[in-house]
Amino acid sequence: MTSAAVESDRYQMPTTTLIKRFLPYYKPFLLIVIADLVCASLTTLCELVLPQIIRSITNAGMNDISSLTVSRILSIGAMYLVLRLIDAAANFYMNSYGHIMGTYMETNMRRELFASMQRQSFSFYSETKVGQVMARITSDLFEITEFAHHCPEEFFIAIIKITASFLILSRTSIALTLIIFSVLPLMIITTNFFYKRMRAVSMEGQRQIGEINAQVEDSLLGIRVVQSFANEPVEEAKFERGNLDFLRIKRLRYMYMAGFHTSTRMFDGIMYILVVVVGALFMIRGRINAADLVAYLLYVTTLIASVRRIVEFTEQFQRGMTGIERFYQLLDAPVEIQDRPGAVELTDVRGDIVFDHVRFRYQGETREVLHDIEVRVNRGESVALVGPSGGGKTTLCSLIPRFYDVTGGRVLVDGRDVRDLTVQSLRKKIGVVQQDVYLFSGTIFDNIAYGKPGATRQEVIEAAKLADAHKFIEQMPGGYDTHIGERGVKLSGGQKQRISIARVFLKDPPILILDEATSALDNESEWVVQQSLERLAKGRTTFTIAHRLTTIRNANVIWVLSDEGIVERGTHQELIARRGMYYELYHQYLEAV
Repeated sequence: MTSAAVESDRYQMPTTTLIKRFLPYYKPFLLIVIADLVCASLTTLCELVLPQIIRSITNAGMNDISSLTVSRILSIGAMYLVLRLIDAAANFYMNSYGHIMGTYMETNMRRELFASMQRQSFSFYSETKVGQVMARITSDLFEITEFAHHCPEEFFIAIIKITASFLILSRTSIALTLIIFSVLPLMIITTNFFYKRMRAVSMEGQRQIGEINAQVEDSLLGIRVVQSFANEPVEEAKFERGNLDFLRIKRLRYMYMAGFHTSTRMFDGIMYILVVVVGALFMIRGRINAADLVAYLLYVTTLIASVRRIVEFTEQFQRGMTGIERFYQLLDAPVEIQDRPGAVELTDVRGDIVFDHVRFRYQGETREVLHDIEVRVNRGESVALVGPSGGGKTTLCSLIPRFYDVTGGRVLVDGRDVRDLTVQSLRKKIGVVQQDVYLFSGTIFDNIAYGKPGATRQEVIEAAKLADAHKFIEQMPGGYDTHIGERGVKLSGGQKQRISIARVFLKDPPILILDEATSALDNESEWVVQQSLERLAKGRTTFTIAHRLTTIRNANVIWVLSDEGIVERGTHQELIARRGMYYELYHQYLEAV
């Protein structure tokens, strides 16, 4: 399954397959499930016993009123009260522990899904909307919780009631019972017609909720751009289109739901009419007495209530099935970047990097971004990558930590193919500083410590000093405990970049990738950040992707990348003297400045 299929509103897995895949989630809670089903059977006891009590009293009242003594009536009342107390206790267990079990299952599934999303590659997220993922982790799993709790007990109760009703009714009048039960197949066919359409529309509705989430997230995260262009009406119009689509889907769903419930009520009425009319005719002919007919009506009421309950539960059932299917669509999305069998830990890193006839193209594209790249970088060397946009500079560097996998050739770290190393150990040895800094909502301390979970406060402060961030952090209202807001909105670009550099200092990786780390900064901030980056790069194998060519003149070697690959290679002085592409790029940059 591709990540594009994750956002599809088509359901492909049959219900039986989904249920089989879902059943293992009950395994840790097997005792609770058994206890829940025992309680479910106890709650049916009162409903099955009551008609017999009424039949007994009615018979006694009509045939032998003297047998209906006060003590007998009180004994029956006491017995029924005990049954009701048992029913109350069982119902309490079902509604408390049954729901708690469902919540635990939801928690386990959400944990599994979140862990799966953490392992997905960059290409997955370039094709999948985060809002869709969030909808499946939240609202879809809530529907599964309700399904997980109610599904076993609802069907179990229905089976008991329908089976018991059939057996008891058959003892009273097999002919009348067969007439009543002959209506059920037609009822099932009709309701199934509406059920299938409800499920299809429900799947589309869940997908549309994901679209709305994605649109809202996109708009709110970009609120500064929206307001700077005064484009609030544009965003409201986009939201309105999605909102009206959801309204259309919900209207269609409620139309099918209305047909679903109307058909069940109609069949309820048919069954009651048959009991009353045919039962009365049988009573006239002496095939059934009045007490039996009263009891029969009560059991038919229980039967119809059971069928109606199952039919009404079908709506919740299809929502649960939709949630389960969307859960597995996401969980089954292939993880492109994962450890090979026998992958080893990367330890004692020197930092020698080799691109061995590397080729790469993005999924779904025919054009190769990188073609037959063959180059070596020795330990501790500083390499700068320049060239026109789209030349593959960022892509080439992204192959080292396996953000993407090569489509041909190999990338070697210390002589070992990166695909033969565990992803975790490889990425722990590589530090990345990007142009678009991402800071998490929380404190400055938390964001720096992210580079080394469990780091002490002193270690964080030392990293901040190396990144030239300590001074401005100390001037913040809360110092290192200052909350920086969503994505660090309370900080300037230079401050955010220095915090990200401090994070990498704390990580202390032997291999470093600087992806246009200063291109979005003003001149003053660039100078400060550049000094921090030079300290960070010292003694590390460093790859610097830069548009500001004055920042890379001291690199050991500069690679000039174009659509044809690495077209030039050398020091700043060598490339200037060659008067090739680098010479032209450098002078274009100086003129622009």
